[in-house]
Amino acid sequence: MKVVRMGIVGMGVMGTEHAQTILAGAVKGMELTAVCDTYTPNLSRVEGPRKFDTVSAMIRSGLIDAVVIATPHYGHTVVGIEALKAGLHVLVEKPISVHKADAERLLAAHRNPRQVFAAMFNLRTAPRYRRIHQFIEEGALGKLVRVTWMATQWFRTNHYYASGGWRGTWKGEGGGVLLNQCPHQLDLLQWFCGMPQRLMAFCKMGAHHPIEVEDEVTAYLEYSNGATGTFVATTGEWPGTDRLILAGDKAQIEVTGDGRTILRRNPTPTSELCRTSREAMPKPEPKVTEYSRDREGGEHIIILANFAQAILEGAPLIAPARQGLNSLEIANAMIYSSLTGKPVDFPLNGKAYARKLNQLIRGSVRRNPKSPEKRVRRARAK
Repeated sequence: MKVVRMGIVGMGVMGTEHAQTILAGAVKGMELTAVCDTYTPNLSRVEGPRKFDTVSAMIRSGLIDAVVIATPHYGHTVVGIEALKAGLHVLVEKPISVHKADAERLLAAHRNPRQVFAAMFNLRTAPRYRRIHQFIEEGALGKLVRVTWMATQWFRTNHYYASGGWRGTWKGEGGGVLLNQCPHQLDLLQWFCGMPQRLMAFCKMGAHHPIEVEDEVTAYLEYSNGATGTFVATTGEWPGTDRLILAGDKAQIEVTGDGRTILRRNPTPTSELCRTSREAMPKPEPKVTEYSRDREGGEHIIILANFAQAILEGAPLIAPARQGLNSLEIANAMIYSSLTGKPVDFPLNGKAYARKLNQLIRGSVRRNPKSPEKRVRRARAK
C-alpha cells in the first residue's frame, strides 16, 4: 500500500474539517475516497469523494482502507465495531465512546494487531504539552504532590447547543463539557499524572444553558502516592482560562492562562528541605525557566499524518485508541459521583454507570418525548 484510502463517517463540523484537510493534500500518504452521513445534506459540504448515506454501503464499496469516525458520540462505538470487524483501520474522534462499558466493547473488537486503531487526542501534539510530558518522564518534577487544572475556556452559547438536536442531551450526547470539550484535558491529565485512585465531583446540569447535561464541573482527585488534585471546567464562563499547575517534590510546572509554560526547579527537594532546614519558614529561590506561548495549529493534521504513517510504515501511534478509555473513565466517574453524591473509586464499575446513564435517558424521554426538538426551538428563540 502506497497511500491510505480514507473514508469519513459523519460530515458535521469535525468531519468536514478533516475532509477539507485531506482534500487539500495536507496529510502525506492519505487520500479521501469516500464520505458518509445519514443526514444527506451534509454530504454536499465537500466535492470529489464518493458519497454514501449508510456506513455499511461505504464499507462494502471497497473504496477505503481506513475510516475517521466523527459522528455524534454514541455512533463511535457502533461504527467503530463495524469498521474493525470489516478489517479497516480506524481513527475515532474523542471521546472513543460515551461510557466505559461501550468503550470496552469497542476495544474488544480490535483483535487484529495489524489493524491500526487510534484516537484523535490532538493536544498531545501541542509543543507545550509535549514539553511537560518530557519533563515528567525525565524526572524533573519528582514525586507528584498536587495537580490543579482550571479549564473554563470552553464558552458555548445557547445557539451552539441548538445547532444539533443531539447536543446537550443524555440520549444524544451522553454528557456535556466532560464528554465533548474536556476529553482533551482529561486525556492529558492521565497522560501526565496517571489514573486517580478516587475522586469526588460536583456537576451542575444545565446551569448556564437549556440543556440536560453538565455544563459546570468541580472535582477533587486523590492519587495512590498521596497526591491530590482539582479539576474545574465549564461552558458557561466568559472570559475563561486554561491554567494548569503540576506541583512536585523537585519542581513546579505551570501553564498560564496566556499559554506560557513556567518551570520552577527547587534547589533542594521540598521533602528534604522540610526535614533538614533549621529555619521555620525558608524561602529558597527556585531556578525559573520560562517558555513563551508556542505557535498553535496543525495538531489534527499531525494525528492524521501519524495515523497514515502507522498504517504505511508501522510508526508508533501518538494516541492509541486503548488509551482513550482512561479519560472516558475519569469523565464517567465525575458524572457518576455527582449523581450519587458519593466518592468513586477506580476502576469505575462501568456496568453500574451504564445503568445510571440509561435511567437518565429513560427519565428524560418520559418527561418530554420530544425534548431535543423542543429544546432546540426554545434555544433558537432566545
